Amino acid sequence: MRWNIAVLLGVGILINYFDRVNLSVAHTGLRDSFGINDVVYGYLLSAYNLPYAICQIPMGALLDRFGIRPISRIGTFLWSVASFAAAAAVNVPMFYSARLLLGVGEAPFFPANAKAIGRWFPPERRGLATSLFDGAAKLSSAIGIPLIGIIVLRFGWRSGFIFTGALSLLYFAVFYGMYRDPRAEEAPHYAAATAAAALGVRAERLGFLELLLQRKVLGLVIGFGAYNYVFYLLLTWLPSYFHQALHIDLFDSLLYTAVPWLIATIADLLIGGLLVDVLIGRGLNSSRVRMVMLVAGTLFGLGIFGAAFAHTRFAAVAWITLSITGLSAAAPVGWSLPSLIVPESNVGTVGGIVNFSNQVSGVLAPIITGYVVHLTHSFAIAFYLAAAYLLIGIGAYLFLLREIPMVPARVKAA
Repeated sequence: MRWNIAVLLGVGILINYFDRVNLSVAHTGLRDSFGINDVVYGYLLSAYNLPYAICQIPMGALLDRFGIRPISRIGTFLWSVASFAAAAAVNVPMFYSARLLLGVGEAPFFPANAKAIGRWFPPERRGLATSLFDGAAKLSSAIGIPLIGIIVLRFGWRSGFIFTGALSLLYFAVFYGMYRDPRAEEAPHYAAATAAAALGVRAERLGFLELLLQRKVLGLVIGFGAYNYVFYLLLTWLPSYFHQALHIDLFDSLLYTAVPWLIATIADLLIGGLLVDVLIGRGLNSSRVRMVMLVAGTLFGLGIFGAAFAHTRFAAVAWITLSITGLSAAAPVGWSLPSLIVPESNVGTVGGIVNFSNQVSGVLAPIITGYVVHLTHSFAIAFYLAAAYLLIGIGAYLFLLREIPMVPARVKAA
């Protein structure tokens, strides 16, 4: 059952990332329909992330208070409505509003998934389970961009949003009927919780400010924010980069975009997921394994700097593939950490804090890139800025996160 749940969560992320990347495919159609330039397009790309970021911290608290199932059901329905609303938009404000609603609807899912994996899987098996939903975010670009691109090129940009809306509504029905929390005997922490109850103690939920000021939480927040800046820069602008900077026609640019994301998906599953679980399962120090993966993967992410000097298709694809593959190998480790560094009663809140930082980066990356491209007619400076942020993230992992035992929790009588 736990692997059924992991696959269900992965499919959900795959579909809600289809809803995100469909805008990157619709660039030309939106420009023709609404007469927008690169700056306006950058704001449209970031519209989703603004409410998504604002909702992260309250969504984390709601997940801890009311549970995964009711909050995720509501969110799934809202994001389905948002895709259909985007297809029906007749002007930029209506389209922008639909993207805002999409951000609200999808806000619970990464902190909810991190909390669900923590409930269903023991720590030594969370790597692969986490990579199933994190890898789905990369797979969505590998298959979603060319798939939606074909639909858009054949039937128009609105058809892409109708397609993702229908998929989202179908997923709502499946999730509504399938997801549940583990019964007591299915939960990996059941034995420990039973022993603690027998001793008359239970973990006390830490306050929001207490969590935010924890060194390990801050290290994860800053490091993951750097990762997500590069992730969203490539998620939203990569087809346009190939089309505008390297003069590749639109359809071929969609195929070139799929290559780095497909390799990144494989790295996410096999390196960040399976390899981490195997190494820890063989007795290697779990903290060291996870820290090496986080730092090494983010170092490979600096390949984005090399892309600034690429003048051929092969060089650009190679540098971007190196960058997103390294970051993708590190990402499932990062998403497994909320359930490892804080007590279970705080996992949703910490997941929300981390994803708030992520989505601030997700808001800024498309907008800053839009301004840079509009003013310089080049992506080079945008790539320099992304590499600088990654260096800050590496420093946060090394000097703030450092190791991955749990933040001590207060206990009180049960």
